[in-house]
Parts: sequence; C-alpha cells; structure tokens
Amino acid sequence: MKLEALKNQGARSDLTSTQLVSKLRSNEQLGAENNQSRETVRRFIRLTNLIPELLDMVDEKKIAFNPAVELSYLDESQQRDFLEAMNDTQNAPSLSQAQRLKRLAQEGHFSYDVAFAVMGEEKKDELDKVVIKNDTLRKYFPRSYTPKQMEDTIIKLLEQWQRNSSGRTNADLYRNERPDGAFFFCKQKEKKTL
Repeated sequence: MKLEALKNQGARSDLTSTQLVSKLRSNEQLGAENNQSRETVRRFIRLTNLIPELLDMVDEKKIAFNPAVELSYLDESQQRDFLEAMNDTQNAPSLSQAQRLKRLAQEGHFSYDVAFAVMGEEKKDELDKVVIKNDTLRKYFPRSYTPKQMEDTIIKLLEQWQRNSSGRTNADLYRNERPDGAFFFCKQKEKKTL
C-alpha cells in the first residue's frame, strides 16, 4: 500500500524536482525509511506473487526468504505442484533448489515429478554439518564456558567414546560378504557346545 502511494506521489515531476537532483524511486524511498536496500524492497514486493499457502510458510519461516523470492517466478499452477512436492518430501527448498526450479519452469520443463525429484535430493549442507542448538548444549556445561570450550569438550568426549567403542565393536562384529560382492557387518554368534 505504502509503495502504491509513493508511486503516485508527485505525478508532475516537472513541478517537484529540479533537473540537477533526481527524485528517489519509490522502492528506494521505502527502503531508506526502513533501513533496507531498494533491491530488498523489490524482493519483498516480489513475494506478493506467491500463492497464500507459500506466503504463509515464508511468514512462519518454514521457507527462507531468498528461496521464496525465486519460487515467486513460478506461475500459480507450478507453485501448487511445488507445494505438493514439498509436502510429499517433507523438505524446505534451499536457494539452489529454488533457482533450479525457476530455471526449469522458464525452460518449460517444470512438473510435479520434476519438483518432487529436486525436493527429494539430499542437500549439501545436510551432508556436511550437524547442528545442536545452544540451549540444548547449555544444560550440560557451566555458564562460564565459551562456545569454543564447549566444542573442545565435546570433541574430547567423542574421541574418548570412539577409542572405547572401537575395540569392543571390532571384537563383536565380523564381515559377511554376499555372492554379489556387497558386504555387511554382523554380530558374532556364540558357539554352542554340546
């Protein structure tokens, strides 16, 4: 609403601005008033192209802002297919997934099956890191511990656990190979004496 009002403000530019000073664009003015760049304002406006269900998910932080901007370029039917694929895979889109879906839609290759395949992919950041919330960890450490001290303690405990469990694990398990070449580890069976 505010953007629309700003767009119509001062319709006669010959009376309200000089030739030496350019008028602020309405998205620049709105951005300046809210400590945002004009590009950020443009991207917020772009979100109005999302279907209500997706817009609600952005508000609830179930979909991040940047991927949502990319999804806003999908038409309504594509957004509904995406939403169904997202629900079926139980995954929120990463920025790279949303950009790929946008590109596929622009190339005319978008469908529910494509969205399902993209959303079902394992994300790189899911493969590379484990996140434990600070308040979860805080209950195990004194208040005086810094995050670095907490990390060092966790690493020491993991190393100790690995040393203690590796000997036991190797003694209890043996390698079993199938005819097709696949192998797996099994617990050793105790020998029965007769």
